[in-house]
Amino acid sequence: MSEGFDLARLERIRPWMQSYVEARKYPGASVLVKRNGTEVFYADSGLRNIEEDLPFTRDTIARIYSMTKPVTSVALMTLVERGLIHLGAPVSEFIPGFARMQALIPGATRLDQTEPAATPTLQQLLTHTSGLSYSFNPGLVAEAMADQRLDFTPKRGTLAEVADKVAALPLAFQPGTRWMYSVGIDIAGRVVEVVSGKTLDQFFDEEIFQPLGMPETAFNVPVDAGDRFANLYTPLDDPMALNAAKDGGDTLRLADDRKTSPYHTTKQRSGGGGLVGTIDDYMKFTEMLRRGGDAGDHRILSPKTLAFMMSNHLKGDIAEMGIPSFAEQPMVGTGFGIGGSVTLNPGRVGVPGSVGDFAWGGMASTAFWVDPVHQMSVVFFTQLSPSSSYPSRAQLRALIHGALIA
Repeated sequence: MSEGFDLARLERIRPWMQSYVEARKYPGASVLVKRNGTEVFYADSGLRNIEEDLPFTRDTIARIYSMTKPVTSVALMTLVERGLIHLGAPVSEFIPGFARMQALIPGATRLDQTEPAATPTLQQLLTHTSGLSYSFNPGLVAEAMADQRLDFTPKRGTLAEVADKVAALPLAFQPGTRWMYSVGIDIAGRVVEVVSGKTLDQFFDEEIFQPLGMPETAFNVPVDAGDRFANLYTPLDDPMALNAAKDGGDTLRLADDRKTSPYHTTKQRSGGGGLVGTIDDYMKFTEMLRRGGDAGDHRILSPKTLAFMMSNHLKGDIAEMGIPSFAEQPMVGTGFGIGGSVTLNPGRVGVPGSVGDFAWGGMASTAFWVDPVHQMSVVFFTQLSPSSSYPSRAQLRALIHGALIA
């Protein structure tokens, strides 16, 4: 036994991962588990690059997509702690285009059917209750975003430019009344830039990555990465069709080649989904969350601030407020904090876990969670979009809890 785990039961994870590889569900994957700060399990399987027969290794560099969101949320909360901003502030204080907002009226069938709306607050941006949307969501606002290509991607304009274009659209609903997965945390990333006077990559590097010792996490693939950057795969014709059913054909279609990927020459720093990095780097960030902001010889945030972030900021679970759409975690039995989900009732979620688990995932099926009850941190890496393709996250939680005996 190690840190309360039955090691033989933890070993069940290896054949489970290999089964995903052999079934051509994932090209390759890795998982890292720590408890009380001690590493208790690591495993990898399969390939990071099928075309070149390169293995998925511990130093593989992967797209973490929406697992960028907790990093941006931590960045903004450091500014809150310094008294430079407060979460109740309207975003228009920092991005003037968000003044004089309009929201769609209930039941709207056209984008011009709107009514005056309050400007979303910073807290609403971070909790996905702002009325903003994503282009892959259902609804009129999402359709307009898709038409105007208003997603925060490596090549599509600067963060400031896209934020202003998003501000010109109506909100999908009145702020604070519903929950919808959105570009809100991308907008929060722009707020970090405005308040700090630094680009988001500079702020991340100086305030988070350097103190935590995360040298290979960035908005661009590190120049010395060699062939360690993984290819991205998908079972779909369009890897961004996150709500689409799987169609026929190859389950591992190349979606982004590591050699020609836009992540080598990133123009836009997406605070909602732009980072790449290694599993060990992200575990350092996850462990900082578990330790209440402690980075060893440096403190990122106070324990009180982290406890606030990792508490539920909704009136109930996401399902009570949610509009049916894609999300990186279950909605029933799950609340939402600042930049991540919070488990309220594992029984209602239907997946083994602890009350207070703080988690999120990424479009390429990566995932992490912090378990404050068992003082445990878990990070899972693979590279398959969309993350809704397979139930790997629920299965991994069951495997890990099935090995936790003390």
